[in-house]
Parts: sequence; structure tokens; C-alpha cells
Amino acid sequence: MAYQNYGIGQEFVQRVKLKMKNPVVKERVKMVLADITKHDLQDRARVRKLAGQTAKVLDEKLTEQQMSQIVQFILDQKIDPNNTFHLIKLWGMFR
Repeated sequence: MAYQNYGIGQEFVQRVKLKMKNPVVKERVKMVLADITKHDLQDRARVRKLAGQTAKVLDEKLTEQQMSQIVQFILDQKIDPNNTFHLIKLWGMFR
């Protein structure tokens, strides 16, 4: 798994996936991530802010190291939220 190369633990990912199955939590996360652009996802400060907001919604306490790993992972993926191929690739990573 690509995210594991960044030091992001599989148990963390599984915990987040489980929380995302709750429709209320999922909607809150969608609100945090609404209207983001490719440019937003290549801006370290913006990604850090989005990750922090999302962690708060998910009630996940992230260490500084975890936050840095997640931010670097997101930046390196060069995600374009308007590109279906990118979204499918991400979905496949976290199935």
C-alpha cells in the first residue's frame, strides 16, 4: 500500500474507514472537503488545515509526525479532485 510507505499505519486507515461508514460523519467530512481544487491540494498549509479539520470531525488525535506524514502523502499524490482517474486510483488504494 502506498500510504504505508509514508508511515501511515494500516490500523489508522481501517479506523478512519470505519468511522466514514457513519453517514453523519461522512457528510461532515464532505462539507470540510467541499469545493477543494487541485491547487488547494498542492498547498502544504491548506492541506495541513484540511487534514486537521478532517481529523477533528473524525475525532482522531494526530501527532505532529502523523500530520506531517499525511500531508506529505497528499502532496505527493498530486490529486486533482475533478479528475475521475485520480479519484478511482485513490479509492483503489483504500478499499
